[in-house]
Amino acid sequence: MLFPEGSVALVTGGSRGIGRAAALDLAREGAHVLVNYARSESDAKETVVEIEEAGGRATAIRADVTDETAVREMFQTVRSEHGRLDVLVTSAGITRDRHLVAMSLAQFREPMDVNVTGTFLSCREGLRIMQHQRSGAIVTLSSSSGLDGGFPGQTNYVASKGAIISFTKALAYEAAPHGVRANVVAPGFVATDMTRALAGPIRKQYESRIRLGRMGRPDEIARLVSFLASDNASYVTGSVLVANGGGLG
Repeated sequence: MLFPEGSVALVTGGSRGIGRAAALDLAREGAHVLVNYARSESDAKETVVEIEEAGGRATAIRADVTDETAVREMFQTVRSEHGRLDVLVTSAGITRDRHLVAMSLAQFREPMDVNVTGTFLSCREGLRIMQHQRSGAIVTLSSSSGLDGGFPGQTNYVASKGAIISFTKALAYEAAPHGVRANVVAPGFVATDMTRALAGPIRKQYESRIRLGRMGRPDEIARLVSFLASDNASYVTGSVLVANGGGLG
């Protein structure tokens, strides 16, 4: 087990995709996982059931990560019901791909709001708990697109994911004096609902750029999240761990 008895982890966007895989893995490694969701209550409850059936502990917790009041109330619940927060994983995120010349201001802002503002609000409230206990680990989910520029039609998404990387590096400086670490996992092309929605030829085109010749699996990314959140990475902070199969995006 990577996490000692009594450890508490919160995963935003924990009901689907990489967030769900991270929640499952953290629970498998001994943490009581709070599975955050905004709308997909049934998916969150399915995740909780799967964790419990495997012998773990989990609770679904609702909050729209773009809503400051809702996020603050979610972390107040964490404080009142659990008294601590050992791990925060910010996985809630969206894409709204569209070529720049056809992109509306609203289409640009939405990924920025969910991906960046959601990360900011969650990290701010999480750090407020962690700094008082003088311990904790924050893992933000970005994308290798935030480093290499992604694909055409992703200026909004790439901007948001690049911002998460810069934000987390700055956060690591602020958090370190309080005994809190902050790191980034930057996946490439991973098999989730988001990528399955792409047309077959487009998927194959993207996969052809990956040296390992395939998309990643959510559980492969989840293992990296658990590692960075655990004491096995106790001397790692402000780092970006890229997992893209040796490819671009």
